[in-house]
Amino acid sequence: MDSVIESKPKIPGEEFSRVALAPEAGELLRLLWGQHGPLMFHQSGGCCDGSSPMCFPAGEFKTGDADVLLGTFELPDADGGTLGELDFWMSREQFEYWKHTKLTVDVVAGRGSGFSVEAPEGKRFLIRSEIIAFPGQ
Repeated sequence: MDSVIESKPKIPGEEFSRVALAPEAGELLRLLWGQHGPLMFHQSGGCCDGSSPMCFPAGEFKTGDADVLLGTFELPDADGGTLGELDFWMSREQFEYWKHTKLTVDVVAGRGSGFSVEAPEGKRFLIRSEIIAFPGQ
């Protein structure tokens, strides 16, 4: 994976990507998918790691009316095929603060939350954000 992976928009009425995966995040997710199966992200903005996106086996973190599905990634495999879809969720309250930002999930060295599946790998996911004007806003 050499380039950023854009998500398919999931907010009703939107036709633009709000969240992307940096190449290093895509590589780590491919490794984690092999270990844990299908995955998902949830961004709470609350306690624990604050603004760090948490990666879980798909469905392990229960989402509901208090969450917004920002986008879904088609996670590529090593041969150019697709491993499957990976959802990126955010708490509705956090979305109100970040609704004018484009988010990119990236990876840095260091231990993240013990709740997120990348913790044992010595790496952690983080969000890089850019304030932008989205179409229609």
